[in-house]
This record gives sequence, C-alpha cells and structure tokens, in this order.
Amino acid sequence: MAGSLRLGCVEYLNARPLVHGWRGDVLFDHPSVLCRRLAAGELDVALVSSFEYLRNPIYSIVDGIAIASDGPVYSVVLAHRRPLEQVREITVDPASETSVNLLRVLLGERGLHPRLVSGAADSPSDRARLLIGDQAIEFRKRPSEFQYWDLGEQWRDLCDLPFVYALWLIRPEVAGAKEIAARLRALRETNLRRVETLIATEKKFDRDFCARYFRDYLRFGFGQKEKEGLAMFQRLCAKHDLLPAPELSLRLF
Repeated sequence: MAGSLRLGCVEYLNARPLVHGWRGDVLFDHPSVLCRRLAAGELDVALVSSFEYLRNPIYSIVDGIAIASDGPVYSVVLAHRRPLEQVREITVDPASETSVNLLRVLLGERGLHPRLVSGAADSPSDRARLLIGDQAIEFRKRPSEFQYWDLGEQWRDLCDLPFVYALWLIRPEVAGAKEIAARLRALRETNLRRVETLIATEKKFDRDFCARYFRDYLRFGFGQKEKEGLAMFQRLCAKHDLLPAPELSLRLF
C-alpha cells in the first residue's frame, strides 16, 4: 500500500519526526499547496494545516499525532519593531492558513485589527511580519532589532491549552485508513524513541538547536488536551468570522 499511496508532507523541520523513514514516496511542499492538492484529490493523505480540517471537515484524522505546542513554539512568530498597538500592517507568509488565522484570532482578542498583506518573509522592510517554519528559524538566527511575539506562547496564555498546527488527514474515499493511521503512529513512535539518531541526520540546522526544538518547543501527540485546543480554535475562528459556527466533530482513525 505504501508504494501506491499518494502521501504529502510539509517540508519543515517540525515534520521530521512524523515522516522520516516512511517507506514510499512523499511529496514535500508548503502547507497551502498540500491543502489544495489534498482537497483536489491529488493526494490521499497529507500532513497539513489544522485549519484545513476545520474549514473542510470531510477528512479522517490520524488519531494521536499532531504538530503542536504547549507554550512557546519558536517557529511561528510575529516579528515586529513597534509596539503591537502601533502596528498597522503585517506581512504574512501565505504558506500556512493555520498560522495566519491564529494570528488574526490572537490580535482580534486584543482588539487589534492591522491589515494583513501577503509577501516574502525576507523582503527588506520595517513592516511587522509573520514568520513560520524553517523561515522563522533562519530569520531568528540573524542579528536584528525585531522583537518576537511567539504565537504558541500567546495561545497558551489566552486559552491555557495546547495549540495544534498540523494533522495527518486522510481523504474519505481512501481504503485502509485504519492501517495507514497505525503505520503513521508506529513511525512517529520509532522516530521519537530514536530522536538522537534523527537529529544526527539533520544537515540544515544545528543539532543542539534541533534537540531543543523537538524536546522543548514541539509536541507530537493529539490527545484530549490537544483536541480541546483545536475545538477552542474553531470556536474563536467562528467568533472572529473566519469559520462558520457549527460544533467541531472529529472522525478519527
């Protein structure tokens, strides 16, 4: 089954423990591209933005697995020079619908409504900018005068719950969803047990940073608290007119 399964995954460091060692082809791309291809039926299974499920809950979720945080996440940040109350415009990376809408919720809960405009994360500008994934990690290596508003930390302060950024979603017509979900959970468990070996294979980022990132910033489970956090995100998105209002229902495998 693995060889014929059309599986997609975000191309960020945070996904390594969930996909490393998968026996079969994997299409790596940005979250927004994967969402479009999954919705169009061009992929069978994909690790994509949690907002995609909230917006289009036709999929099954692989239970027990997520990319999440329970406090600061480091790699989803608003970089800004002025105080937030003075920020009038924010450049957003359009690759992640989840992070953009999380930013809207967090700012909206403070009564702030700056204009969000799409643009390159590394464009030379004094404008505040939303940075996600590997771009955020790279950006934070550079000396700068920016302050970093960590969205994972802000969510925890607001809701006292974890935040779920990405989930494995399976299209409804795909056969063997239970088996696929079990294999993905087994792969995650193997990689987390051998995380030192996984870190040793990393070529793009410093290994000490990877160890801190995987252990201190990220969570890879989708348990009861993560589900409560996802449901709270759905309710707040509805409150701020980003989603319709129906209650969240999860189809889990």
